[in-house]
Amino acid sequence: MTYEQALEYLASLNKFGINFGLARIEKLLSLMGHPERRFKVVHITGSNGKGSTSAMLEAVLRASGIKTALYTSPHLVEYTERMMVNGQPIDRQEFAAAIEYTGNLVAAMACSGSEHPTEFEVLTAAAFHYFAAAAVDYAVIEVGLGGLLDSTNVVIPEAAVITNVTLEHTDRCGSTVAEIARHKAGIIKQGVPVITAAKGAALEVIQAEAVNKAAPLYSLGQDFSAAVMRQEGYRQVVAVTSSQYGDFGHFTTNLLGWHQAENSAVGVMTSLILAEKESKITLAAIRAGLTEVYWPGRFEVVKDQPVVVIDGAHNPDGARALRRTLDEVFFGKNITFLLGILADKDIGGITGELVRSSDDVVIVRPLSERGAEPDAVATQLGGKAKAIELAASIGEGYKKARLLAGPGGVVCVTGSLYLIGPARKVIYEGIGGAAG
Repeated sequence: MTYEQALEYLASLNKFGINFGLARIEKLLSLMGHPERRFKVVHITGSNGKGSTSAMLEAVLRASGIKTALYTSPHLVEYTERMMVNGQPIDRQEFAAAIEYTGNLVAAMACSGSEHPTEFEVLTAAAFHYFAAAAVDYAVIEVGLGGLLDSTNVVIPEAAVITNVTLEHTDRCGSTVAEIARHKAGIIKQGVPVITAAKGAALEVIQAEAVNKAAPLYSLGQDFSAAVMRQEGYRQVVAVTSSQYGDFGHFTTNLLGWHQAENSAVGVMTSLILAEKESKITLAAIRAGLTEVYWPGRFEVVKDQPVVVIDGAHNPDGARALRRTLDEVFFGKNITFLLGILADKDIGGITGELVRSSDDVVIVRPLSERGAEPDAVATQLGGKAKAIELAASIGEGYKKARLLAGPGGVVCVTGSLYLIGPARKVIYEGIGGAAG
């Protein structure tokens, strides 16, 4: 099987849709000899920040001299980004081999009358197989959707992380924050430490489930805290302290914004808990990992004229955090947004948090069949922006945004991961560089 054939095979699985439940992947992993049991796991869910926090923890573990794996979704440009070992994405040939191996077992399942696994279940099983074959020591596994019935929820982790909970996926996980929190709290396992930055009703649900599972709970604002000390160019200095481990001190991180300070605190607390059993994880390694971590598409600054910020905010809370960081980093400047949002997202909520009357907006459709039409987004925006323009493609939209911003301005590309992935490629090709 070639890489292209692997992608065609995965695309053919779309007809099985998103189908919650663990029976199919448990059957598949049983046929594979349970590769998910051959390495230690940190399991991470949350409405916002789970990708950044996953990247932080992988960086800390790698800085500790531990062989790591990282499983995230969706990808920005290529499927290979979803499966990493020691900070490097799986190569295309290995990806194809992992999908072919998994696909053969899926075919055997189907022939025996078992229900057919979904695309994400096949990807998850293939990732576990690849990580086990690579003999990794630790895998940081990001939940695909929700938690309780997500196909990653077959692991028994060393720690469970719930970054936060906001209204999202209401068609699948419930119509209230509390109902969504119940799905995310589904990753809590018996006696396994839980680290969270959730607040309010969501925290109450997580607390109840932690008690039910006799799982030690560490909560931001109660057991540990974070503060942004200062900004240094396009980096920030963060301080973290905890009631159990004391003052962690200051460190510098590439990930900007108060929300990333909170994610960093979750990463520090999780690392300190893991360090109780893993002697390789030292304070120096934690600082090194947090200092070096890089996560594309999360307030990613491209130093061009105009300056470009690429951010994957895709719900109102993410948009609020992005706007706050834009105002802090580019104080007093108007922003030109290149905006693309999925139709099933809270378009009015996102644009309401993001756009000011002095801003310009160029609207495109993200590269997804779920992408909202630009005129529908423009209708939701109404007259909130100084200028609103529509573009037929991401490339055309980026050109328009650059012209509106001017050489001394700021362009922010945001609204969906299905926009920022292809947009990054356009942006970096335009300045003669490679998207890192």
